[in-house]
Amino acid sequence: MLNDREILRKPESRHNRRNHRHKSPGSVLVVDVGGSNVKVLVSGRDVPRKVPSGRSLAAAVMVRRVLELAHDWDYDAVSIGYPGAVGADGPAREPKKNLGEGWVGFDFAAAFGKPVRVMNDAAMQALGGYQGGRMLFLGLGTSIGSALVSRRVIIPLELGPLPQRHGGTLAEVATAVPGC
Repeated sequence: MLNDREILRKPESRHNRRNHRHKSPGSVLVVDVGGSNVKVLVSGRDVPRKVPSGRSLAAAVMVRRVLELAHDWDYDAVSIGYPGAVGADGPAREPKKNLGEGWVGFDFAAAFGKPVRVMNDAAMQALGGYQGGRMLFLGLGTSIGSALVSRRVIIPLELGPLPQRHGGTLAEVATAVPGC
């Protein structure tokens, strides 16, 4: 099973070089950025906190809201689940529909004042449920999140944009069903 230290390890990037590259975190603030809400939980707590997100939520606003939600929690590092493609330095593309702009190139480590690891939100959710072996994760929310975990390696999958035979994408078709 992966632990917080393995989750936060990532290839060299400008964020890691500048922010405690060799320090292992004791407790982690986990941030799940979604199209409807931003949910936060810190290691050792059982009850998450949330705040609405939406089409106008920019990265800087998200950080400010998360800092307000977590003002009375102690943590050493931050792990952010981002609803889209993520590279070594954070979000690789601006969100298309559900969030505001300003995510690509944003310095999350400087904004939080802590080491930060940004990963695809579906990959982060898959990691939370991983117990070994192989696992295919499908998450239905504002869109479709998907990831494959095998031999302790997480592979985010981009299934939501897949075109459908009768028009639209898989994410549009799946999330158009009432109750999803």
